[in-house]
Amino acid sequence: MIHAIRVHQVGGPEVLSYETVEIGEPGPGEAKIRHEAIGLNFIDVYFRTGLYKAAALPFIPGNEGAGTVISVGPDVSHVKPGDRVAYVASPGSYADERIVAADRLVIVPDAIDLQTAASVMLKGMTAQYLLRRTFKVKKGDTILFHAAAGGVGLIAGQWAKHLGATVIGTAGSPEKIELAKAHGYDHVINYRTDDFVARVKELTDGQSVDVVYDSVGKDTFPGSLDVLKPFGMFVSFGQSSGSIPPFDIGLLGQKGSLFATRPSLFAYIAKRQDLETSAKDLFSVIESGAVSVKINQSYPLRDVAKAHADLEGRKTTGTTVLIP
Repeated sequence: MIHAIRVHQVGGPEVLSYETVEIGEPGPGEAKIRHEAIGLNFIDVYFRTGLYKAAALPFIPGNEGAGTVISVGPDVSHVKPGDRVAYVASPGSYADERIVAADRLVIVPDAIDLQTAASVMLKGMTAQYLLRRTFKVKKGDTILFHAAAGGVGLIAGQWAKHLGATVIGTAGSPEKIELAKAHGYDHVINYRTDDFVARVKELTDGQSVDVVYDSVGKDTFPGSLDVLKPFGMFVSFGQSSGSIPPFDIGLLGQKGSLFATRPSLFAYIAKRQDLETSAKDLFSVIESGAVSVKINQSYPLRDVAKAHADLEGRKTTGTTVLIP
């Protein structure tokens, strides 16, 4: 028997229940791992509240973690007991141990500790596909990244700067602004006190930006479209303030023949080769020092309700882990 967090009905943080469960042994193509750390992400909130639908109730939340392989089922050859691994997968990581499809596991390099690995798989590979695949950031580009002091934002700011871009961010407090500036951002706008559209125009001498990366949603739309150059790209990859309301696609034409996309990490890493490439790229920039990852908050797994409340209350910065 192990301990896990289960959700019996969707709702607020109070629905997160710390329970004893039985998970059995891995079947064909599966591996059992013992978690050293579990990553906390806003997608966990979306599943808990029902914005994203879990396969069934009750369910164990959480999409990423890192630990050690305990055992493997038949037809598993690329990982073995004792391997240090990390993953992003379907919900189920809020537990001491879990069984996961082995093809979702990647080997963690010796130079990267497991808590760091657990904290960056989802956020870091999200930054990877945003910057390297959705819109390929290159030297000379100017980008706007909303929620610059969040987990994805702090990784993306450093990575985009490493790629040679001018990096503009938004954040909601002086403390978060300073944090973002220490992580690659050339300029950070306080969205609570300033009009970010006017400030971006000012910072770019009216030239606007090549791409906007937006995980905020309702509160930053349609302003994000107003700061894009003609043929610029609006990348919506989350909705922490609420969903973007339906809009006439003709708006993209009116504002400069813009491109808009709603990508998800799980589509970008659905193929094993893409997962390995993304993880290798992420681990490489961390090992080189181009991207520094700090775990700013840590909570015992049994206190996950407080962790969720803090995340939703925007009291957290950067990466957060849960410790079984």
